[in-house]
Formats: sequence, structure tokens, C-alpha cells
Amino acid sequence: MTSPPRAARFATFLTFGLNGFGLGMWLVHLPNVERDVDIPHSVLGLLLLVLGGSALVGMQVVGPLVDKIGPRRLVPAAAAAFGLSLTVPGWLTSWWALGLIMIVMGFANGALDVAMNAHAVVVERGYPRPIMAAFHAVWSIGGAFAALIGSVVLGANVPTGITLTAVGLFVAALSLVAGRFTIDADHHKAEETVVTPAKPAPKGLVWILGFLALALMLSEGVANDWATLELKGILNASAGEAPLGYGAFAVAMTVGRFATDRVAARIGATRIVRYGAAIAAIGLTVVVFSPWIWLALVGYALFGIGLAGGVPQLFTAAGNLDHRSAGALMARVVGLGYVGLLAGPAVIGGLTRFMPLNAAFFVPIVLCVLTVVFASALNPRKDDELVDQRPMRNV
Repeated sequence: MTSPPRAARFATFLTFGLNGFGLGMWLVHLPNVERDVDIPHSVLGLLLLVLGGSALVGMQVVGPLVDKIGPRRLVPAAAAAFGLSLTVPGWLTSWWALGLIMIVMGFANGALDVAMNAHAVVVERGYPRPIMAAFHAVWSIGGAFAALIGSVVLGANVPTGITLTAVGLFVAALSLVAGRFTIDADHHKAEETVVTPAKPAPKGLVWILGFLALALMLSEGVANDWATLELKGILNASAGEAPLGYGAFAVAMTVGRFATDRVAARIGATRIVRYGAAIAAIGLTVVVFSPWIWLALVGYALFGIGLAGGVPQLFTAAGNLDHRSAGALMARVVGLGYVGLLAGPAVIGGLTRFMPLNAAFFVPIVLCVLTVVFASALNPRKDDELVDQRPMRNV
């Protein structure tokens, strides 16, 4: 029996963690970059929109490349490019130069997002159990370390250029080390053994998975950007209490992702997405109607637990629809999810012109309910059958 690719699994953990850490350090230093370049919030907002658009382009470009040459080369290349792009912004003094490097950074991060998730699917195929959610949990841990370390270096007044350069070189160097242990899918190693081509994945199913990713990641974006403001504006939480909403959500999501793989091995991906979305809808409904801060915190924790496992299952499902076009299929699903992550805060912000913030939260609640309805797209068989979506390996 083929042994699990443990070295490749560790390399994937390392890549996800480095990406979360690098992004986190960039975000905590963003106010300093804005100050040094001397641009208003409006210009920074446009530059961030450019970064997001560049990331989407990177996802769509790299997706087909993963299918052609495999993730083994693309993962370290994209990770190193992302790391090197972090070394530049801290030294800039002009908005146009910042815009150019943000285009590079966005493209590299989008490419890495697709490549490392495609590699994670390949690694997971070598295991008799789901492992995808743990990779995403390590990404969250990387972001948490960035918040802690960023707080220390910012408090010590370390120049932004020095910090981001050190972080970027650290990310690039370790990414290249991890790249020595990445692997390709079987069809890249033995093209000549294929006798019959795989059936193409149904286009409708791909778009349903993409819609589900958009729904769940839009909901995640709402919690990331609006939880603190909701507690402060609706429940009059103090400056010390308001951040606890996002904290409850983030901690619950991270813990939930570490637990998801074991649960998925028992009940299957479909139930993870369906029951998780139901729990998320209940949790956010508690937030909307809660008259007490402590109850709202419980709601945010439920919201985080509910959303924890859904997106990793969707990415795995997309990558396993058709092994020969896994990269392109995953690029569509990841791309739509990323659109939701970017659009969610803006949609909620627009609705607050007409209704209270907590009332606008019914948008993600409805999307979670729709996810419950369409979760069976992950498994075309009966919902009461436990089906492993990873192909069985010959032994």
C-alpha cells in the first residue's frame, strides 16, 4: 500500500501558514504604508480594489497552468513571488509605485491561493481521511501570529520597510524550502498510463460549488469587517468589549477547522456544509436579535463554528470533479469565493444607508440558508450515504 505523502503534507502546512503570516503582517502595517505614502483613505480603498482584482486575474491564469505543469513548481514560485512583493511597499513614497507593487502582490497571492489549494487536494488524495480543513486552520494560525508579532514590532517603532522586508524574505526563503517537498498529481507523473480521458465535470455543478463558496466567504467577510462595529453601534459595547465579537468568531472558526477533518471522515462533506451553514445561520440570527453582549458573543462563536468547515470541503469537491482540470475548476470556485469575501463588506455597508447594521446581517443569514438547500451538490448520491469524495487508491 502506498504510504501517505507526509513530507508533502508538512510542506502544504508550511505554505498555508506562511501565506497567512505574510498577509497578516501586510494588513497590520497597512496604516503605516498609507501614512508614509501620504494618501487618503479613498485612494487606499481604490488601490486595495486593484489588489483584489489582480488576485482574481492571478487565480484564473494559474488555474489552467496547474493542470498543465502541476502544482509542484507553481506553489513555491507563487509563494516566493508573494514573499518578495512584501519587501517593497515599506520603502515607497508614491501612490503609483504602491499601486504597481500591489498589482504584483495581488496576482502572486491569487496564484498562490489556487496553487496551494490544488496541491492540498493532491496531498489529501494520498490519505485515507480528509485533511483539507487543517490546512486552512494553519492559515488562520499564521494570521494570528502576524497580529501578535505585528503588535510587538509596531509598539517598538520598528520601521515598516525593515519589518516587511524581513517578513518577505522569510516567507520567500521558507517557501522555496517547502517547495522541495511538493508533489504533482498522478496524471502528471505518468501521462502515458492513461487509456481513456476523464469525463469533463458538469459546468452547472462547478457554478453551484462556486455560488456556495461565494455565499460562505461573503458571510465570513461580514464577520471580519462588521462584527466589532455591530457590537459597538447596536449594543453600545465599550472599546474593550467591541473587538470580542470578531475574536469569538475567529477563535471558534480556527478551532472548528482543526476539528472538521475528523468530523468529515465520519459524516461526509455534504453534511459538514449543510449542518455547518445551518449552525452559522442560527448563530448570526442570535446576534441580530440579541439584547445582551454576552449572548451576541455566543452567536458570533456559533457563526464561526458553522462556517469553519464549509469552504475547505467546497475546494476539495472542486478539485476532485475532474483530476485533469482540477486547477481550472478550483480557480473558478476559489475566484467566486474571493468575490464574495470582497463584496460582502461593501454590500452590508451599502445596506446600512437604509437599515440598521444588524438588520443588514439578514443577507448572510439568507445565503447560509441557501447553502443548506444546495449543499447536496457536493454529493449527487443520497444524502444518507456516506461517500468519500476522494478517489480510492489501488492497493
